[in-house]
Amino acid sequence: MHDQHRLSETVEYVALQRLQSRYADVVTRRAFGELSAMVRPDCPIVVDVRHRRFELTGPSEYGDFIARQIERFSLFEFVLLNTVMRIDAQAGVAAARVYMQEIRQNVSDGRRTDAYGVYHDRLERDGEGRWWFAKRHYRSLARTAEPRVATDYDVFDVGAIDLEDILDNG
Repeated sequence: MHDQHRLSETVEYVALQRLQSRYADVVTRRAFGELSAMVRPDCPIVVDVRHRRFELTGPSEYGDFIARQIERFSLFEFVLLNTVMRIDAQAGVAAARVYMQEIRQNVSDGRRTDAYGVYHDRLERDGEGRWWFAKRHYRSLARTAEPRVATDYDVFDVGAIDLEDILDNG
């Protein structure tokens, strides 16, 4: 039975990795209408960019928010850097910590900028075996500093949320 548990967890890990990759693809292509196939309609989303915090609900509000934020970039690529997951395959729930980078070029001045952040996600599997984002919390880790600043990046503390807390507290 131990091998069966490991196998089912591996199958779910691959499905969850596909979901994360689809999300990166949707954002990079600016195809925000496709979020409705991966973000639950009632999904609470927190976006903490350090100087502001936004609270959103569902794929439409989330997509509209992202679209407004990235319209200032002629190039925008969302890159997954690393993902750590805690999966309860039997219960159909998972928690993920996803580190990411945004590679960007400003429309205004053609300047290359980067942003680094971490998502803390609760993911849930529906009755048909499909995984969904059920809760998201984004936090900025660093971003390219303004030209008038002497450093390359504004850097923030990591502040990780424990994956067990995400699973236990929904």
